[in-house]
Amino acid sequence: MHKVRLPAVAGAFYPAEQQTLTQDVLALLAASKPPTDAPSPKAIIVPHAGYIYSGATAARAYGRLFKLRDSVRRVVLLGPVHRVPVRGLALPDADFFATALGQIEIDQQARAAIAALPQVVVSAAAHAQEHSLEVHLPFLQSVLKDFKLLPLAVGDASAAEVAQVLEALWGGEETLIVISSDLSHFLHYAQAQATDRQTAQQIMNFQGVLTHQQACGATPVNGLLLAARQHGLRPELLGLCNSGDSAGDKARVVGYASFAFAEPSVGELLLPIARAAIASALGLSAQAAENASCLQEPGACFVTLTQRGQLRGCIGSLEARRSLLADVKGNAVAAALQDPRFKPLTAAELAMTRVEVSVLSPLQEMHFASEADALAQLRPGIDGLVFSFGRHRSTFLPQVWEQMPGAAEFMAQLKRKAGLAADFWDPAIRLQRYSVAKWHEALPA
Repeated sequence: MHKVRLPAVAGAFYPAEQQTLTQDVLALLAASKPPTDAPSPKAIIVPHAGYIYSGATAARAYGRLFKLRDSVRRVVLLGPVHRVPVRGLALPDADFFATALGQIEIDQQARAAIAALPQVVVSAAAHAQEHSLEVHLPFLQSVLKDFKLLPLAVGDASAAEVAQVLEALWGGEETLIVISSDLSHFLHYAQAQATDRQTAQQIMNFQGVLTHQQACGATPVNGLLLAARQHGLRPELLGLCNSGDSAGDKARVVGYASFAFAEPSVGELLLPIARAAIASALGLSAQAAENASCLQEPGACFVTLTQRGQLRGCIGSLEARRSLLADVKGNAVAAALQDPRFKPLTAAELAMTRVEVSVLSPLQEMHFASEADALAQLRPGIDGLVFSFGRHRSTFLPQVWEQMPGAAEFMAQLKRKAGLAADFWDPAIRLQRYSVAKWHEALPA
C-alpha cells in the first residue's frame, strides 16, 4: 500500500480548500508577468513563508516555469529543516506528497540515484511537519504538467555535500531544481533591507558562504551556488522584499527573494571555450565552463579567427562526428595552429584576435537539373554550401555571402577553392547546403 505524506500547514501557510487554493495561486502567477523572452531556468531559489507574505515573490520565479510545462519531468526540491534536526539531507519515507490539488509521486529512480551517498538519510520525522517544502507544491502543481518529486529536507551538511547530491540528479531539461529559503529574520525594516541586499548580491556573485542569519536555507543555497557555478548557470534576481512590504508591520520583518538560474546561450558557452582551448594550447592559463548538457550532444562547427577584420585562421567540421564541446575545442586549436594558409598563432597575438564560432545545421542534399537551377535555389546570406566532385571538395560558410553577394560568383569561387575552373560544370557534381548559428566576440580593444 502506498504511503502518502499529507499536508501539514494547509490552512495556515496557504488555503486548505482546493478552489480557493487554485484561485490564489493562479492570481499570484498572473500578477508575476514574466517577460516572454526570459530564459528558461534550470534552478530557482524561492521563499517559503505564508502566501500572504512571500507568495508574490515566489510567483516571480514560478511564473518562469510555464514554458517548461511539457518538458520538466522531475523536480528536485531542497529546503531547510525547521523542527527536527538532521545530519545530512533527508529523504521522506512516503511514496506520494499530497495537497488539496492532488498527489505528487516521489521519484523512485532519483531516490535510488543518491541513496548510497553517505550524507543522504531517510527521516519521516524531518518531513512530517516541515513547511519549507510543502508550501511550494501547489505552485509546482499549477505550473507544471506531469512531474515526479524528490524532496530533501536539508539539515547539518556542507555546501559540497549538497552540491554532490545536486550533481547526481542534475540531468537535462527534464530536471528542475528548486531551493527553498527565506532571508534575514526579525530585523527592523531598514536593517533587513540592507542585509538582504547584501545577501542577494552574494548569491548573484556565487559567493556560497551564506550564514543562517542571512538565510534560513543557507545550506542548500550554498550547495546550489557551488553546483550552478560549475555548470556555468547565469543568476537573475527576480524579486526582493520583506514582510514589511507585504504585511505592513516593519518592526520585525522576514526577508524574501526569488532567483532564477539559467544556462547561458550556446554562444555564451562556446566563445569562452574556444578561446580557453587556444590559450591552453599556447601555454596560457585559461578556464571555461564545460558542463552544460547541450555541449555533450553531437555537433559540427567552424571556428574563425580574425585580426583587424582580416582572416587569421578558419577550421571546421561539416558533419557531427563528436560532441559539440570536443568539436569546438578541436577546431579552435586547429584554426589557431594548423590552418595551412597562416603561420601558427602566437601567445602574443591572442589578445588581438577575435574568435567566431559557427554551429552548422545537418547537411541538406540539393537536387537540381543544371547549374542555373542550382543557383536559383540558393539563398544568399542564409545557405552555406558544400561542393563535391570526385576528390574535389570545398565549402563556404553563409558569412562568405558578405564578400560575394551574387550566387554565380559564390559558386564560381567555391569551385576555384575546390581546385577546379570557375566555369566548370558536370552532372555528377553534388551540392549540400546548411545554415549556421554564429556568435562572435566583441572587437578587441
